[in-house]
Amino acid sequence: MEIDGIISAVVIGIVIGVLGRLVVPGRQRIGILWTILVGIVAALIGSWVAAAFDVADTDGIDWVEWLIQIALAALGVAALDRSKARTRR
Repeated sequence: MEIDGIISAVVIGIVIGVLGRLVVPGRQRIGILWTILVGIVAALIGSWVAAAFDVADTDGIDWVEWLIQIALAALGVAALDRSKARTRR
């Protein structure tokens, strides 16, 4: 992966992480860096899943790929929030 690919993964990860965090109801007790990391991982895994189901490359905006990535980010944010809540007790 080249530097422009890494930069675009970070930017897309930020967007995906924030959207995933907005989908999860309530207040999350994780920081912005964790949100970004979850978003980057969700974007990479979501792209792989979309490619596996052959929905990654469509004409126009890849809505299905975005929905997969956002859903994975929401799951990641919720899981991380729950694990952080357990460690604080």
